[in-house]
Amino acid sequence: MTFNSAILIHPGLGNSGPQHWQTLWEKEYNFPRIEQRDWETPVRADWTATINDHVSKYDPKNVILVGHSLACTTIAYWAQQYNISIKAALLVAPSDTEADTYPPGTTGFTPVPLIKLPFPSIVVASTDDYYVTLARATQFAEAWGSELVNVGDAGHINVASGFGEWDYGLELLERLEKITI
Repeated sequence: MTFNSAILIHPGLGNSGPQHWQTLWEKEYNFPRIEQRDWETPVRADWTATINDHVSKYDPKNVILVGHSLACTTIAYWAQQYNISIKAALLVAPSDTEADTYPPGTTGFTPVPLIKLPFPSIVVASTDDYYVTLARATQFAEAWGSELVNVGDAGHINVASGFGEWDYGLELLERLEKITI
């Protein structure tokens, strides 16, 4: 598989470990990772500014953001603040920062922005994610103007849920790359 877009990996809270699909993609395809200063107690203003710094290194029309968990919410906040039209975003297992199940320690990530994103996107959700209900993920997808892909009982779509190499995710990414703006 060959990708011509600038595909930027953005992990969620805690970063993505060595066996996480994001890390495997980063290594396999040489995708740059957006490195945040604080992965454990993030501040929204810092995370959105860091996304913007990374996106500004490329032609935005050629950028695809690949977010997991809290990164999905961060990308929505970034879009709301900067209104930059990138090529697309793959938003996997968006966490519901307003839910009782969301871990404490983050600053500024509530409420989840329910705005139309200024770029095409796919939200990938499962039916049994501890950090977001399917109903809430559907609400995010509808508000963001995203296509919703329900992958069934897949937990948080991470290593703990059995996701290392994730071929179907790569297929979705490939579909986004074929978008012409």
